Parts: sequence; structure tokens; C-alpha cells
Amino acid sequence: MSSRSRTVRLALVQMSCSSSQHQNIDTAAKNIERAAQAGSNLVCLQELFNAHYPCQSEDHQRFSWAEEIPGPTSIAMSETAKKCGVVVTGSIFERRAHGLYHNTAVVYDRDGSLVGFYRKMHIPDDPLYYEKFYFTPGDTGFTIAKTSLGKIGVGVCWDQWYPEAARLFALRGAEILLYPTAIGWLPADKAEFGKSQHEAWETMMRSHAIANGVFVGAANRVGLEGELQFWGASFAFDPAGNLLKRASHDNEEIVIVDCDLNLIDTQRIHWPFLRDRRIDAYQDLARRWIDE
Repeated sequence: MSSRSRTVRLALVQMSCSSSQHQNIDTAAKNIERAAQAGSNLVCLQELFNAHYPCQSEDHQRFSWAEEIPGPTSIAMSETAKKCGVVVTGSIFERRAHGLYHNTAVVYDRDGSLVGFYRKMHIPDDPLYYEKFYFTPGDTGFTIAKTSLGKIGVGVCWDQWYPEAARLFALRGAEILLYPTAIGWLPADKAEFGKSQHEAWETMMRSHAIANGVFVGAANRVGLEGELQFWGASFAFDPAGNLLKRASHDNEEIVIVDCDLNLIDTQRIHWPFLRDRRIDAYQDLARRWIDE
């Protein structure tokens, strides 16, 4: 086992968004700079960080918010990554072609080069989350980013509820799973269901860390947008499922944690879930349902 230090200082940026894309991009860049000044070398921005969350209603005008990659937002991410010497990831409303749009995560290495590209696979359609109106499911597969710091898998929000996605990122070698996120409470739900909804989110993500022996982090937006109260509480777990740090529900914050990637091998030796998988018996996982 290597004794060489492989510690990544991860920063999860939790911010509120305004109606100005230019202002949001500038705010994100300043947060990346702050994270770098605090010693971070990997920064994760929230889902669709350059604008208000667009999917609370079905509005054709909001397709104008999308941009190509490269475009203004991704170029700013690349330039800031290079300026600060950090790896940067986040998700963008991508205009791929006429009438074809995705929710796309990109990863830029410390030299500003594009090293990761993933289109959100799981697209929700729920009250105030009408994403199927806007986004086509991704066709990239569960790709990972081979950065100068290590291998990173980046899913986007709804992807984080699927153990299959986390497993496939891990099987491709991801050492850190990151999920740019926009999750919040519906007005009628918070009082009765808010606590259990939040706990379910954390429990699901903690299980990804344990089952795959990887670090897991989520960067969530915060604040009130329309009817949605985004609940913040960005967090990171280590490969044993220990909570490293959690942000508040109400404030803009940068969550910074150290991820010793050597712990992954130690954890997997003692909890050898990957060793004991019965890959000969899992064929039915590719089926929608099993009728017997």
C-alpha cells in the first residue's frame, strides 16, 4: 500500500443565485478564488449555478438561458480553474443542437483543460421540478474525470438517488463522487416531511460512500427562488460513511474538507464489497421490472 500522501482538499460552494447570469458567474468565480486561498485544490459548484433554477414551470422562453459548451459559463470555469490552479466542476444548461438540451457537468483541471464531461442521466418530473420539459437524458454513460488530483465521478442532482449510477462511477475508478445539486422543499411539504426528506438525501449519499468505499460530496444551492426553498446543507462523507462537514440550511457557505485518497484502499480491504460482488447473478438489474 502506497504511503505517498494523496490528500485532496475539497470545497463545496453553496450559494444563492440572482436573476443575472453574469453576476452568478462572477460570484462563483470569487468563491472558487476564496476556496483556493483556503488551500482547496478541488472545487464543486452547485447544479445550474449561473442562473435561477429554471424548471419550476414549463416556459419556452427559458431555453434562451442555455448555452453551448464551450460558452460563457464553461469558459469562465476554465479560466478560473487555471487562474487559481484548482480543479473545478459544476453543471450547465447545455444547448447541444437546435431543440436538444442537456444538464451537463464539466470538469476543468488545474491548467484549465477540459478533463470531464457528463450529461445528467436521470431526469425528474415532479411538482416545481419539470426537468423533462427541458433536458434530454444523457448519452455519455457514467464517465469519470481523470484529473491531476485523482479520478472523479460527477453526477447531477437526481442522479444521486441511484445506487446503480454511483456503482458505475466507482467501477470506472472514481475516488471521489461529486453531485452538483438543486434540492429544496415544496411549500406544502416542509413542515410535515422536511426533516425526513433531508435525512433521506443524506442517508442515500452516505450509502454510496460506504457501498463503494469512496468520498462523496454534494454542493447544494440555498435560498428562496419562486416557491422553492433550497435547503443548502451541502456535505461530504468519507469512505466509511463518516460525515466530514455539513453546511447550514440557510446561509451561503463554502464547505472545505480534506480527502485522504489512501483511505479508499484501507476501507476496501476491511470492507471488501467490490471483491464479493456476484457479477454472475446481476443480469436482471438491466430489466425495468421482473414479472414472475
